[in-house]
Amino acid sequence: MDTEARTRDDISMLWQVPDNPVAALVLAHGAGAGMTHKSMISIAEGLIERNIAVLRFNFPYMERGSKRPDTPPVAHAAIRSAVAEANDLASGLPIFAGGKSFGGRMTSQAQSIEPLPNVHGLVFFGFPLHPAGKPGISRADHLAEVALPMLFLQGTRDALAEIDLVNGVVGSLGSRATLVVAEDADHSFHVPAKSGRTDAEVLAELLDTARDWMTALI
Repeated sequence: MDTEARTRDDISMLWQVPDNPVAALVLAHGAGAGMTHKSMISIAEGLIERNIAVLRFNFPYMERGSKRPDTPPVAHAAIRSAVAEANDLASGLPIFAGGKSFGGRMTSQAQSIEPLPNVHGLVFFGFPLHPAGKPGISRADHLAEVALPMLFLQGTRDALAEIDLVNGVVGSLGSRATLVVAEDADHSFHVPAKSGRTDAEVLAELLDTARDWMTALI
């Protein structure tokens, strides 16, 4: 695996490539943790093991050390910079985009406003459908404007996405959207011991699914 730190438009990025890559994913982080958080490392390294190159990056607020997420226009601009960098680095590999929670939602918003260049599909690691304790689907309204295939990886105990609501949203998107559910998993894909599975096993299953879904679209 090759690892290279990059900077574009004052945004820190980390480009990691397996020996035999078949695709590349631009992976945006969640609201509370940057690109080097252990959850992002686990997702990235798991994908790399599955021959998916990964470009991680920090949103500007994370670069500044702020806890307040960027406004959507600022976040969208950062995503576009990362996708442009991936296009420069990927050497013809099919490119996908998405991310964890906030990062995934900002990516889909950016795509709904103006297509991300050469992106084949979007991957959401826990789409944040609503604030905790406030069920609703208004955060998904923009998805109707996304023409790309979308993969939703969701836990059934996700406090930011009641699974019945997620089912309804994904169903309304028709064949463009695929939902894969991790039983007993929360927003961080943590499962209780009584589930009989470990967090690592759950994540491995989701990463297998993500790889298979991406390669099927190539």
